[in-house]
Amino acid sequence: MASVEQCEAALAELAERLESYPHETRRANIPDRTIELALLDLDVTFRARLHDGQLIDIEQATGPKPHIRLTMNSDDLIELTDKRLHFSHAWATGRLHLDASLRDLLRLRNLL
Repeated sequence: MASVEQCEAALAELAERLESYPHETRRANIPDRTIELALLDLDVTFRARLHDGQLIDIEQATGPKPHIRLTMNSDDLIELTDKRLHFSHAWATGRLHLDASLRDLLRLRNLL
């Protein structure tokens, strides 16, 4: 099982990965959304915002229902970040549960 610190580092890496795309591409393809990631094995939930093509305000938190909710185990988050697990495979096999609109699902799939 991955640690909370490893998961925080993985989320920071995802935020940096988004930064590698050209700013105009990010602004055009990444809508402003709130995202929640529940890591079942750690019993911890992270909340972040997609704003202006950036993943910002990553923190452990609760609050109103987000636009996008991801649920998985911590090891799966690490594998997704390290590109050892493909988003589509994780979702199709039930390792990743997603509560989002179809449009948001397609956009997330392309980013991860």
